[in-house]
Amino acid sequence: MDKYIVSARKYRPTTFASVVGQGALTQTLRNAIRSNHLAHAYLFCGPRGVGKTTCARIFAKMINCLHPTADFEPCESCESCMAFNEQRSFNIHELDAASNNSVEDIRTLINEVRVPPQIGKYSVYIIDEVHMLSTSAFNALLKTLEEPPSYVIFILATTEKHKILPTILSRCQVYDFSRISVNDIVGHLQAIASQEGIKTTEEALNVIAQKADGGLRDALSIFDQVAAFCANDITYERTLAVLNVLDYDYFFRIVTMALQGDVTGVMMLFNDVLLKGFDPSYFLSGLMQHIRDVLVAKDAGSVSLLSVSEAVRVQYIHQAQTTPAMWLFKALSLLNDCDIAYRTTKNRRLTVEIALVKLCHLADAPAPVSQSSQSSQSSQSNQSIPTAPTSQTSPTSPTGPNNRNPQNTRTIPTGSTVPKIPSMPKIPSIHATITAPVSSPSVITAPTIQTVIDTNEPKQSLDEAWRSLHTLFSRDARLVAMISQHTPSQQGTVLTVSVSNTWQKKELQQYMNQILNHLRTAMKDSSLTLQIEVKDYEKQHQAYTAEEKLQVLAEANPLLRSFQSKFHLQLD
Repeated sequence: MDKYIVSARKYRPTTFASVVGQGALTQTLRNAIRSNHLAHAYLFCGPRGVGKTTCARIFAKMINCLHPTADFEPCESCESCMAFNEQRSFNIHELDAASNNSVEDIRTLINEVRVPPQIGKYSVYIIDEVHMLSTSAFNALLKTLEEPPSYVIFILATTEKHKILPTILSRCQVYDFSRISVNDIVGHLQAIASQEGIKTTEEALNVIAQKADGGLRDALSIFDQVAAFCANDITYERTLAVLNVLDYDYFFRIVTMALQGDVTGVMMLFNDVLLKGFDPSYFLSGLMQHIRDVLVAKDAGSVSLLSVSEAVRVQYIHQAQTTPAMWLFKALSLLNDCDIAYRTTKNRRLTVEIALVKLCHLADAPAPVSQSSQSSQSSQSNQSIPTAPTSQTSPTSPTGPNNRNPQNTRTIPTGSTVPKIPSMPKIPSIHATITAPVSSPSVITAPTIQTVIDTNEPKQSLDEAWRSLHTLFSRDARLVAMISQHTPSQQGTVLTVSVSNTWQKKELQQYMNQILNHLRTAMKDSSLTLQIEVKDYEKQHQAYTAEEKLQVLAEANPLLRSFQSKFHLQLD
C-alpha cells in the first residue's frame, strides 16, 4: 500500500497558475521576472494557509529556472528545477526563524551569503515566521538585508506584520496576502475530490470552506478529516455531524417562528440546539450572521455577497421577500445588545432566551414617532390640552383623522360596539407674563404669573398650602427639609420666605414658579407674589483659644478672676 500523503502537501501548488486566490500577487511577481525588475528583499505577510511560503518557493524556483515557459512558469525539467523538487538544491535556502532566532544564527546566515550560487543566477534565502527573530537578530540582519550581494534575494514570510521592525519593513517590498474566498476554496476542493474519486455536494464543501475561515491549508485538512469520516462520500448531513456545525435550517425556522410570534416554538428549538452540544454564544453569533444574510438578500444587487451554495441562496431570497426590513434592523440591534451583555452575565442561557422572546414580539412593538410629529405635538400641548371628543368619526370620512394615512385605517365590523373614550380632566393652563422684578440682591421676587384657579377645590390657609408642598416635592429630600424649616409670612398679597443663607435662596429660586403656582391654586388667590430673602442673623463670636474661653467664663462668674489671682494660676 502506498504511503498516504495529506492533501495539503500532495496538492501544494508548484506554479503561479496553480496558486488559489492570489491572482494579483502572482501576476505582479511574474511581471517582475519578465521585466527583470527583481528586488533584493521581499516580505510576504498575511493569514495562515493563504500561500505565502508556497509563492516564495515558486518564485525562488522560477528565477533560477534555466528554461522558463512562455508564461514565465518553471519548466520542471532543468537541473535547477529538478534539484529543488528533489530537495537537494544549494541555491534555495529555507530558515525557520522560530527556532533560529538568535544573533549567532543570523551571523551564520551572513557567512553563507558570501558563497555564490553553483547552478542558476540567484541564491534565495526564505526566512519563515520572521517575526520570531529577536530585536538583536533583526539589527544584525539590517546591513546585509539592505545591501546584499547582487546574487542574493531575501524572502521573508510572516503572519504578524505588526511585529516586524520598521527598519526591516523599509528595506523590503511588502506583499499582503488576502484570505481566500469561499468560492475559490470550494472550486479547489471540487477539483481535488474529482481527482481522488470522492463524491461531494456543494453544500458540504461550502460548510468546509466557511469553517476554514479563508485558509486553504485548513480547508484541505478539514476535507481529509470529513472524507475519512464519510468513507469518500461527503454529504451535507455528515459534514455537519463531524464538524459540529449548526444547520442553516435552524436559523430559517427561528426567524419564521419569531415573525409569527411563536415564543414556545422558538424556546423549544433553542433547547434542541443546546441538547446537541452547541454553546449559546455560537448559536447567538450564527443567528446574527443569518439575519445579516437575510438583509443582504433583500436586494438583488447584494445577493452575490452571500457565501453559500445556490440552493441555500434561494432560501435566503425567499425569506428576505417575506421579512420586513425594519424587523431585520431591530433584530440585529437586539441581538447585538444581547451579545454585549452575554460576556458579563452569569446566567448566559437566560440572557439568550430573553433576547429570543423579545425577538418574537418585535412585530408588536409600536412604530417610532418621528421628531417632527413630536415637536408639533409638544407645541400643541404647550398651548392647550384639548378634551378628547366623545363622538366617533367614520374611518371612511374624508375629515377623519386616519384619512391622512390610508395604511393605518381600520374598518369597524358591523354590530360591534366601540367603547367611549372618557374625557380628560381639565388642567389649569398657565399663561406666564414675566415682568422685571425690582429687588435687592438679598431679595428674589417671583415673576408675575396669571393662573386659572379651579373653584371646585376647597380653599387652604397659608400653613396648609405650604405644608402640602411636601407632597409636590417628595422626591427631593433637601428641598422638603428646607420647606419644613422656613415658613413664609404674608402681608396682603406678598408672601415672604426668610432663609438662613444664600445657598438656600438659590435652591428655592429654581422652584419658585412651581411653589407660587401651587400656593395660588391652593389658596384660591391668583394675585399672590413670592419673595425670598436672606435673614441677617447676629454674628456671635466663638471662643476658640484658652484665653477666650476663660474670658467667657469670667464674664459669667466674676469670682473666677479673684480665684485665679489668689492662687496665682496660669493658663497652660
